[in-house]
Amino acid sequence: MLFGEYKVAGPGFAHGGFQNYLRDYISSTAVSFYRPVLSGLVLPHAVFFGYAVGVIELLIGISLLVGFWVRPACILGILFLLNLTFAAWWDVGHSAPIWRYFGSRLDTLPLILLLAIFFAADAGTVWGFDKRRV
Repeated sequence: MLFGEYKVAGPGFAHGGFQNYLRDYISSTAVSFYRPVLSGLVLPHAVFFGYAVGVIELLIGISLLVGFWVRPACILGILFLLNLTFAAWWDVGHSAPIWRYFGSRLDTLPLILLLAIFFAADAGTVWGFDKRRV
């Protein structure tokens, strides 16, 4: 939630910071099939997508925190984290051992697995507000 809040509350991320990340992803770290998506779709509309990233992070965080619409939030979170994984996969370089790629993505891959567990266990129905909807 904290990362989403600062992206939405101030203009720094959407009006400059996000574009810098995108240029770095496009030039060096994105997977080859994903570069055209970043350069052709996301970069021309970077301000919109910069705010969208913040809103998505904020909504996922709030949803998981209060346990409301947890399953849709988990799907959205998994898609969001896969997006980030594809954009930054080659961060360690192209000739590194395979384990280094997975090691460098320890900020996204465990969260993807955790969201998959929350989805499978229908976590919102245990302590969250989703239990009232059932």
